[in-house]
Amino acid sequence: MDSARLAQQMQFVIEIDKLKQVLRQTLLTNGSRRENSAEHSWHIALMAIVLAEYAPAPIDLMHVIKLLLLHDLVEIDAGDTFFYDDQGNESKADRETQAADRLFGLLPADQALTFRQLWDEFEAHATPAARFAAAIDRLQPLLNNQQTGGHTWQLHDITRDRVLQRMAPIQTGAPELWSVVQQIIEDCIAAGYLKKSSPEKLAIGNLDAPIA
Repeated sequence: MDSARLAQQMQFVIEIDKLKQVLRQTLLTNGSRRENSAEHSWHIALMAIVLAEYAPAPIDLMHVIKLLLLHDLVEIDAGDTFFYDDQGNESKADRETQAADRLFGLLPADQALTFRQLWDEFEAHATPAARFAAAIDRLQPLLNNQQTGGHTWQLHDITRDRVLQRMAPIQTGAPELWSVVQQIIEDCIAAGYLKKSSPEKLAIGNLDAPIA
């Protein structure tokens, strides 16, 4: 056994537990509290298994699961940047790249390279696996908002056009699910969970406001 190698791996395993401390804007489906990023990663990994048949091209499911479980680890350092937070998204790429350098750098060199390549692949959305993974990643908060009466949308005055912008990767990553996405959005508008599109760009609310 290579004790130095194992020590690096154990350090990484302990470090990634911090993802459980990163809160997202999305509520659990029962509305009781905000989900954390580790819960989100678990949920989308299982969603990929369940929905794999809707990938537009043959995919390596284990590869997709790796992409989904790794891509949010950078939030340990960078935090979860709310998609509709325009100011926060200006620095997101730099913050997350620095986080990837540090976190994957904790691993032995060969694993650090492999994990970083997987993270880069997801971010680039350049492969069928990455595009399907991105589609699943976008679908999950849509479902959670549907189940919580559009809580996050209403909290930040989000309109249909912005949700459609957020869901756009599903059109290429899992096109068979796009009609489902459109129907969910229209159903949420009809139910009063989501505002119709506005020609004006609405500012999001205070992201640090407590969740009721």
